[in-house]
Amino acid sequence: MGIPFQLQSQQQAKALLAENKIMIKKETSPSEPFGGQPAKNASTPKPNMATAAKVNAMVGNRTWFGGLFTGSGKKRQVHAERNFEMTPLQEQRMQKLKDRLNIPFDETRPDHLTSLKALWKVSFPDTELTSLVSEQWKDMGWQGPNPATDFRGGGFVSLENLLFFARRYPASFQKLLLKTQGMRATWEYPFATAGVNISHMLIQLLELNSARPKTLPGINFVRMLSEHEDVFDILYCIAFEMMDAQWLAMRASYMQFNDVLEATKAQLERELSLEDLLRIQDLPAYNLLLK
Repeated sequence: MGIPFQLQSQQQAKALLAENKIMIKKETSPSEPFGGQPAKNASTPKPNMATAAKVNAMVGNRTWFGGLFTGSGKKRQVHAERNFEMTPLQEQRMQKLKDRLNIPFDETRPDHLTSLKALWKVSFPDTELTSLVSEQWKDMGWQGPNPATDFRGGGFVSLENLLFFARRYPASFQKLLLKTQGMRATWEYPFATAGVNISHMLIQLLELNSARPKTLPGINFVRMLSEHEDVFDILYCIAFEMMDAQWLAMRASYMQFNDVLEATKAQLERELSLEDLLRIQDLPAYNLLLK
């Protein structure tokens, strides 16, 4: 699976923004864009970017961060890896998840198109989709009129993740889709393409392309599979909420999305490295989800 949405060079992104008459502040070390049309938030003025709050910004309670990556923390991680063996149930569920990751989005498959239509319906229940190829998709944050092009970077699982989020936690999903909370930037991250990036980030963090996990976050994830077969999808919803919280904490705008995603990945890695983590509800960020 390729890396999704690292598709535009810095020059291409600047050209895109210039074309839309977006003023970009020159930075000494700009971030690479992550793809997608920047979503304009006309109702809220753009806040000043706090450059010191980049990757180091963390949201939520920090008291449990200490000691996780100290010498003793590393010993605990090595010890956990050395004694970790998957149960038959964990192996079965892990294989089922890996099989999902290998399914590309196929616009010739009726079931894939049905899922795509369902995503629109749960996202905008009062607005009819005129066609599967339509400029309307840009309202959700896709790069162009055909989402199938964007799904090629993340596979069918990235569509499944978005659809799961919309159905299981509709209040959280709508809040993030419509950007209804917080001091928003004038040019917001495109919701849908951000979601595909989050799917890809989780696959990397949890080492799902490896034969077996070697780090504590991956090992704890496998342990949680015993309690929740859909833990990957729930973790995706949590990660999306964390990313938006980071976005607001860092007062970020379109060109800073990759910095925000890295900060989100770092915080999620810390939470997944907590000792005695057996259930998805044990994650501190689980409380961000709204039904």
